[in-house]
Amino acid sequence: MTHTTAESDALYEVTIVKYGTRQGHRSEIYLNHHLYGRPDEPLDMDYFVWVVRNAERTIVVDTGFSRAGGDNRKRTFLIQPAEAFAHLGITPEQAPPVLVTHAHYDHIGNLDHFDSSTVTIAASEYAFWTSPLAVRKQFHHSVEDAELDALRAVHDGGRLRTFEGEIQIAPGITMREVGGHTPGQSVVLVDTAEGRVLLASDAVHYYEEYEDDIPFAFVADLPAMYRGFDLITELVASGEVAHVVPGHDPDTLNRFTPVADGPLAGLAATIGGTTATTPTHSTKETIA
Repeated sequence: MTHTTAESDALYEVTIVKYGTRQGHRSEIYLNHHLYGRPDEPLDMDYFVWVVRNAERTIVVDTGFSRAGGDNRKRTFLIQPAEAFAHLGITPEQAPPVLVTHAHYDHIGNLDHFDSSTVTIAASEYAFWTSPLAVRKQFHHSVEDAELDALRAVHDGGRLRTFEGEIQIAPGITMREVGGHTPGQSVVLVDTAEGRVLLASDAVHYYEEYEDDIPFAFVADLPAMYRGFDLITELVASGEVAHVVPGHDPDTLNRFTPVADGPLAGLAATIGGTTATTPTHSTKETIA
């Protein structure tokens, strides 16, 4: 298919980078696992960051866990997120816009790496993690205080943009609030030459969550999590979404085009790679 210049400007390549991993068990990963009559087997959990780019712009989706956040939870680094971004030609000096799907430690751990970037997050997510409820044990175990301070610093520095419901980030890129896992958990919809991609982040950690209707163990709003499953199922069934990318499924990279060469070989995959992905100018931009 041949795309016009205007259409191509709204088509992107999505790069999925696996930067960390751990091994757990189904009983600790799924909510009330015993209800499903399934054996309690080991289940790996991988950790990802995502990059969305074309010839016009580069956008970072989440920034992974920090050294402190990973070490505090005995997570295994496969590559430092900052190093992975550098291998993709993304530097703090370029100030790429950063989309934060939610404020857990493994999604904002290196936010201060992009110390000049505009950061977009759901208003309800920011409000919750800067409220007194954030210190309650059932929530606080998933965050690092220093990283929440870094998020506050983005706000205080005038670089934080919040939204309610849905926001168009750029032509072909939409961020949608779904809640569930956290109060303002969001997903990112991206148009590519291979169809629309839904970066689910932790709206679904694993494919089987929404396919088999099995909620994740840590949830702020269970009805909202179920509604998120329904939304994703409907978008796929209608053909509006061609590819779902979950937040932690070890099978993710196997489903897309692997990066076969270079320092990210075996750690990354792409979707929509026929789209030009070398920006013709600095990636720094102001998104209205």
